[in-house]
Parts: sequence; structure tokens; C-alpha cells
Amino acid sequence: MIEPEGRDDAASLAAALERAFARQHGAVPRLSPLTRLSGGASKENWAFSATSDGVERALVLRAAPAESRFESAGVISLPAEASLLRLARANGVPVPEVVCELADADRPGYAMQHVAGQSVGTRILKDEGLAGARAGMARQCGEILARIHAIPLDGSPALDVLMPADAVAALAEGYRATGQQRPVFELALCWLADRLPDCGAPALVHGDFRNGNLIVGPDGIRAVLDWETAHIGCAAEDLGWLCVPSWRFQRPDLPVGGFGTRQALLAGYHAAGGRPTSMDDLRFWQMFGSLRWGVMCAGVGARFAAGVRSVEGGMIARRASETEYDLLALMKESGDA
Repeated sequence: MIEPEGRDDAASLAAALERAFARQHGAVPRLSPLTRLSGGASKENWAFSATSDGVERALVLRAAPAESRFESAGVISLPAEASLLRLARANGVPVPEVVCELADADRPGYAMQHVAGQSVGTRILKDEGLAGARAGMARQCGEILARIHAIPLDGSPALDVLMPADAVAALAEGYRATGQQRPVFELALCWLADRLPDCGAPALVHGDFRNGNLIVGPDGIRAVLDWETAHIGCAAEDLGWLCVPSWRFQRPDLPVGGFGTRQALLAGYHAAGGRPTSMDDLRFWQMFGSLRWGVMCAGVGARFAAGVRSVEGGMIARRASETEYDLLALMKESGDA
């Protein structure tokens, strides 16, 4: 889907791109007009092409919005995000190639290659042309996450460190900040505090690895997107987030993104050298992830009630109640009826 673009905004970003190409590549390719893409709550994405020596290349500019509609706590800077993409690509993780970065004096952003494929979660689950890819995606997710968690931390940009106790404490603080009273959230926070896992050595955590942030083709996962909540923490957090019911898109029978099983996910993860992870670890981080999404929805709801309104904000806000059901179901599944 395409959103109407602001001409002045597009022209300003195009000029910044020309300066970036000149500075980093020594020449400016012929750029097509920028077209604003839909999606992305905290960042803008613009499609364009760059032609040089008769070769046209499809690219995407990821830039900071002129005005932020949602909170940016825990979101890394765009320069850090570009650095992480380069680091991930160098370590065998399928991510778009970063082509250039905008200058500090311009709006923060970077241009990356366009990767063809489907990224909308519901379409990934329904497209008949992706049936073969879906069959192996849970295992492939495990393999990719193992590579992400093996990335050496000494080469990563400065990131927040959130081990289990700190992560739960930050989640509790976020919940209090919404000003809402939700007994199920209170119960889930107590459940998590009583079951903090032993994670071992800290690892690079993607932070938002899920169906909807993956580009998929008939051959499988082609790229991992949206690294803006990356941090240092417990590797199993990414595995649990992928299993959150909200990312199954009406396929509750397939807990991994609506396309696979936990067993297949862990099989791929461990076969690729991933850290030892039990079903209990996975359940803890799935509970954490469900509450995290619920708190995020409640936060959007609080801002919506305060007058910061949009259709997207209203739709996200109402989903807080869905996570309450998911949290109770998870507690029942774990034996804590």
C-alpha cells in the first residue's frame, strides 16, 4: 500500500540522499522520485531507484519521521541500526545490504537494497505460492536466530542490556506508566518475577523477530527486518517473542508465527549451534512477550485517550484486552490455572 507523500519532505530526503551517495561513493546515481510506503510506526520507509552506468537498482530509504506518533523508549538510533545490519550481514544473517547513510546534519536515515518478497504476516500464511516455504520456516527461523545470537558483542554498537530481572522490572515500569489497572497484567508480572530463567552469557537479541518482520519468497526467508529494538539480553527472548499468539494471525494451532511448531523451531536453533533452550524457557519468554505486547498496546491506548489519535493507534490500543486472554491461557497451559 502507498501513502500520499509530502512533496517537500520527499524533495528534502532526495537531496540528502544525493549528498550521501556523493560522500560515500564519489558519484551520484540518477534517483527516481521517492514514494512513501505504508507501515512502520516509529520510522518512515521510502521506495526509490538509483540508476548508474545503465544499471537500475531498487532501494528503500529508512528515515526518522518528522513527527513521532509513538514512544521511542528502547528504540535504537538509525545509525546504530545500520551498523547492526552490516554486522548481521557479515555474520551470515539474511538482511538487506546498507548502501549509504544520510549525514548527521540531515535527517537520520539510511538506504538499503530492496528485497523482493512478501512481508505482510497474514499474506505469508495464506499465499499458496509460499506453501513450500511455510513448511520449513519454523526450522529456518531457528537457524537464523542461532546465527544472530552467535554474533560477537565486541563488534556491535552500544545497546541497552536487559537480562531477565531487568527486563521484567522495565516491563513493570512501562505498565505503571500507562496509568491503567489490569489485574491480569499484575498477575503475569508476579508469574514472571517468580520464574526468572538462568540465561547464561548475554547475547545480541533482535528484539522483534516475528512473522511480519520477515521477507519471504517461495525459497523461504529472504531477509530479517526491523532491528530497532535490538539489545543485549537473553537469547531465548527472541524465540519466545516469535511464539507470541498475536503473531499467529488466526492460526493458533501453529504457535511459531502461525506457520510451525515449537519443536521445529528449537530443532533448527540447536542444529545451527543455538544455546541450550528448554520448553520452560520458551514458555517464560512467550509469557514475557505477550505481556510486553499488551503493555505496548495499553501505552498506545493511554496516549489515544489523551488525544494523540490515529486509526492505527485505536486499532493497536484495543488489542491490550486480547493479550489478557493470551496470558491467562499461557498460565493455564503451564499448570498455573
